[in-house]
Amino acid sequence: MGIFSRMGDIINSNLNSMIEKAENPEKITRLIIQEMEDTLVEVRTSAARNIAEKKELKRKAEAYEIRAQEWANKAELALGKDREDLARGAVSAKQQSEQMAAVVRREIDILDESVAKADSDLAKLQSKLDEAKAKHKALTMRGNVANNQIKMRTHMTTNKVDDALARYERMERKVDELEAHVEAFDLGSGRSLESQFAELESDDAVEAELEALKKSIGKTSKKVASK
Repeated sequence: MGIFSRMGDIINSNLNSMIEKAENPEKITRLIIQEMEDTLVEVRTSAARNIAEKKELKRKAEAYEIRAQEWANKAELALGKDREDLARGAVSAKQQSEQMAAVVRREIDILDESVAKADSDLAKLQSKLDEAKAKHKALTMRGNVANNQIKMRTHMTTNKVDDALARYERMERKVDELEAHVEAFDLGSGRSLESQFAELESDDAVEAELEALKKSIGKTSKKVASK
């Protein structure tokens, strides 16, 4: 099973659980990102183990190949000494060493394929992770904007604003009543500042009219005396 299939099974399992619980999209995308990051760590760790094992197997293969060459030299030496029986045993040991070297080399080839596949998968997964993070950021911003709009419209469509305005109006009426009480203290207990100014203005008007009347009477008296 590839890492994407395995990761998909994990994510789908968790997504189904979250959907059943009616979790929000931001949490779902955060889960996907977390699963991808965890998978990256797992794949890198596995690849590191494979690379280390490949190095160990390479040393073993080289050791078997060296051993095979040593047995080949011994076989030649035995033939040179007319010891065909020893030469035959050396050739058999040489073949066994070559077979072990071939087995180890096949294991190395398998590890090479695994490391190459992991490298390809890591590149794809990193690209998907970067894309998921960018989408998560955009989704988070959209979610925040939508939530703020919902809050604002909720406030506007509920009675909270009307209640606040009503309370403000009640406070205005209370202040009006307090001011009215202050003005009431001036009634019957003395002249207020405004009433004194009004009186001065009234006195001036009376004096002006009186003066005009005097002048009018004076003129009339002069006319009667001249007759």
